[in-house]
Amino acid sequence: MTSTIPATAAVAHAYDVVVIGGGPAGMGAAIAAQQAGARVAIVERDAHLGGILRQCIHPGFGLEHFKEELTGPEYAQRLINEVAALPIDVHTGAMVIAIDGDADTVGGGAHRVTCMSEEELLELDARAVVLAMGCRERTRSEIKIPGSRPAGVFTAGLAQRYINIENLAPGRRAVILGSGDIGLIMARRCALEGMEVEGVYELMPYANGLYRNVKNCLEDFGIPLHLSTTVTRIIGDARVEAVEVSRVDEHLSPIPGTERVVPCDTLLLSVGLIPENELSTKAGVELDPRTRGAKVDESLMTSVPGIFSCGNVLHVHDLADNATAEAQRAGRAAATWALRESDREDESQDAIAVEAAGLAGYAVPSRINGVDALVKIWFRVRAPIECGRIRIISGDETLFCGKPRAFKPSIMESVPVTPAMLKRAQGRITLSIESIEEDAR
Repeated sequence: MTSTIPATAAVAHAYDVVVIGGGPAGMGAAIAAQQAGARVAIVERDAHLGGILRQCIHPGFGLEHFKEELTGPEYAQRLINEVAALPIDVHTGAMVIAIDGDADTVGGGAHRVTCMSEEELLELDARAVVLAMGCRERTRSEIKIPGSRPAGVFTAGLAQRYINIENLAPGRRAVILGSGDIGLIMARRCALEGMEVEGVYELMPYANGLYRNVKNCLEDFGIPLHLSTTVTRIIGDARVEAVEVSRVDEHLSPIPGTERVVPCDTLLLSVGLIPENELSTKAGVELDPRTRGAKVDESLMTSVPGIFSCGNVLHVHDLADNATAEAQRAGRAAATWALRESDREDESQDAIAVEAAGLAGYAVPSRINGVDALVKIWFRVRAPIECGRIRIISGDETLFCGKPRAFKPSIMESVPVTPAMLKRAQGRITLSIESIEEDAR
């Protein structure tokens, strides 16, 4: 027999801005929104604020935001302290199950955020919502590694939690697939915990993590990095006994005859992050197939009026500091929308579309509504470029052409677009990263 919770059992609250997610982006957005005069709430499904930073015990955080080097927990605690010092309502241990737009809410807002906790059903009415749910890791099933299904296969983030939070060792001899930053960091962490790290295997012909992590986590610890190589089979019954690795060609297909078996009892996967946008989709938010995050304008508002997106749920950041800075922009914009919504006009009809071309993997924002302010377009390249330049084009006119320099996929880049450039745009601008030859400079 099934039972339902009657509507009268829900506890209702009214806010100007509701932030979904209590990581560095969510807290940054909430702080900025409250400082802009909005009444703010944070909804976090974990029992604590801080998000993934609670298990990132390595240094390297805070250099931009706090102007000093901090560990992940220290960075998170600085933001937690700022939240605690402000009149921000925090609902931890609460899972958001729905965002209903244009609801007939008790607070007169435009959105109703329904949350479920162990104690109660919450209905938070908000004039603006900030999405800051972060990312999840790709798993073995998403990259389709053949073989048996033994114990000992972990995502790198799960292994990080086991070691740093639960004080559990995932194994004794590890192979790491993928050279993303978390995979590189976990190679070092496993070595420090006494595990033997056989090597890091990367499908692409270049490392996907920051150079400082390649240097500090692999080279300094003598851990080999095998490029253009991937795991093609998992061997073992109850527990991983070995993995088969193979070289890949220029089409990223395994090369027959290059297989070799590597004995191990643990396989850690660092094969990419996926923005957690299930709630966004249910709320009617349009997603960008390149980033798998929302399509947003220069204020980080999505295709649904009053819903904003920031941090890793929008596009994957390489630094928590950048995610926090972006979230502050979203928080301020959400507060402005919430406090002035009745006077605000729909500006999307005259928006300038932003597209990525050439070696640019994506461009954020995907549209620009106003032409009177400086706008930064954020992007990543699809492959390393030793010498390339940024070009911004509208129709047949080049609005901007940058100086030749190097680009790396691991580093998120930005380029400013001035009001003068926007006024010359013809309804659409294209951000292109083009590779140039040495003699053409």
